[in-house]
Amino acid sequence: MTATGSPPGARAAGAAARGPGPVELPYPDLDAAAAAFRRVNAGKVDAFLALGFPIVMGARDGARFADAYTGRWYWNCHTNGGVFNLGHRHPRLVAVLAEALGHLDIGNHHLISGWRARLAAQLAATTGDRLPGVVFGVSGSEVVDLAVKLARGVTGRSGIVSAAGGYHGVTGYAMAAGDPAYRDPFGPRPPGFVQVPWGDLDALDTAVGDDCAAVLFEAIPATLGFPMPEPGYLRAVGDLCRARGALLILDEVQTGLGRTGTVWSHQQDDVCPDMLVVGKGLSGGLYPITALLTSAAVHRLVDEHPFAHSGTFDGAELGCVVASTVLEIVTDPAFLARVRALGERFEAGLAGGPFRLRRRGMTMGLVFEPPDGGMRAAAALIDAGVFAVWANNDPSVLQFKPPLVLGDDEADEIITRVRGALG
Repeated sequence: MTATGSPPGARAAGAAARGPGPVELPYPDLDAAAAAFRRVNAGKVDAFLALGFPIVMGARDGARFADAYTGRWYWNCHTNGGVFNLGHRHPRLVAVLAEALGHLDIGNHHLISGWRARLAAQLAATTGDRLPGVVFGVSGSEVVDLAVKLARGVTGRSGIVSAAGGYHGVTGYAMAAGDPAYRDPFGPRPPGFVQVPWGDLDALDTAVGDDCAAVLFEAIPATLGFPMPEPGYLRAVGDLCRARGALLILDEVQTGLGRTGTVWSHQQDDVCPDMLVVGKGLSGGLYPITALLTSAAVHRLVDEHPFAHSGTFDGAELGCVVASTVLEIVTDPAFLARVRALGERFEAGLAGGPFRLRRRGMTMGLVFEPPDGGMRAAAALIDAGVFAVWANNDPSVLQFKPPLVLGDDEADEIITRVRGALG
């Protein structure tokens, strides 16, 4: 069995970037593939089969991917949380990675690297150099862990406040800052972690005491269904942190890199964090790489203990080449203007649907009245050839994140399918 087929209207550049031919799948049929994948995660197999969409990603191009076994193409309106902000196998990213493979490998994390230096300078520039320090990672969870460690080291305090319904990852401190469903199966969480309702300044005021090292929030909580921050909320959070001697850590793994129409979502909230978590889309969907951006005051702790946090694959030079090109694309004012225009097009096109739309740029949540409305909508959209998923901590909401590189005709086709499936 091969992963074959091509989407209608596939761009010639994208087709060229796919390579010389189809990729052979390791198993001859879906039943065999599902049986083999049970070694990896039997629970996922059972859940997908129960929900009726055991999709196996095969060929992929631009805003679409195909089921490897049925050959059916889907519009990717999940984008793996923003990993595929620029679509699948963006020709420019594929080209720079292919060229880099002729000269580079991951490099050595102990040594000075011009590639890491260039990417760090680009990342700092996106904040106007207000966050000039950069530490690289492989996963979002890893750099959230680092952010908590730095907050505790810099302040000498241990308390971490996060938002109920938020999500920051699956490791150590990142898991401890998340909801019980992600941490309770693995035993008691470390002391010092508390949660407050998103948007509740009074609860935050109570929680940020003398032992609070940091407040860790997503700029817009994704797993909670993208509830938008009320005007002035995040700025007030930052002011409260400064008044109490705590640090503000903003997680923009899902909302960053142009997704909201500005490079960072928090730039629309008139707030500057002490640390910024970057992930997913920085990889271009091709090479895993993440980063933690820090203020100069926070980064001094890294400078004083240069070998206290170090990982073999952090800031791999091949990943730096891809990420550098991602930043060139998403910081272009014309690109950001296009994202804002696309968001307005979707809002107008989806108006009158059986849901309430939460939106900032191309970050969208479709809020349904039934408690499981987002789950039901996801199933209906998959039947219509549109792949999106519900918000796990609020399944009444469908997370809706199409790629940022859509043409008008592509956007209109997605809108038509969504309206047809949900109307």
